[in-house]
Amino acid sequence: MPKMKSHRGACKRFRVTKSGKIKRNKPYKSHILTKKDAKRKRGLRKATVLKTANEKTIKNMILG
Repeated sequence: MPKMKSHRGACKRFRVTKSGKIKRNKPYKSHILTKKDAKRKRGLRKATVLKTANEKTIKNMILG
């Protein structure tokens, strides 16, 4: 049986921390930034931890 391939789209969006949590970047930081105030953009810079029912699925996608 061949090796399992990791989901390349998921690998680009999510990272697994050492403790096993899943980190992701926040959306809405790519374009039309002139109308968003500095406070909002500053908040979007920070990564956040994923807390969903799909956590196990995403780990399988990343680790293959």
